[in-house]
Amino acid sequence: MRGIQFLVNEDGEKTAVLLDLQEWGDLWEDFYDILVARSRSEEDTVSWSDLEAELDQENATNGAV
Repeated sequence: MRGIQFLVNEDGEKTAVLLDLQEWGDLWEDFYDILVARSRSEEDTVSWSDLEAELDQENATNGAV
């Protein structure tokens, strides 16, 4: 494929990939978003009401309107 290069180890196994971001930049952003989401899948979740309360508290503490 144009704009894609693979790094291989001594055994010829693919170990890394190099993407031409001019060619594949939009796709890379989607791929990266998926990687970030998967890396955070085991993190604790926060309910919307708890997040709102926390933000309200921070805003009150910092004097924001």
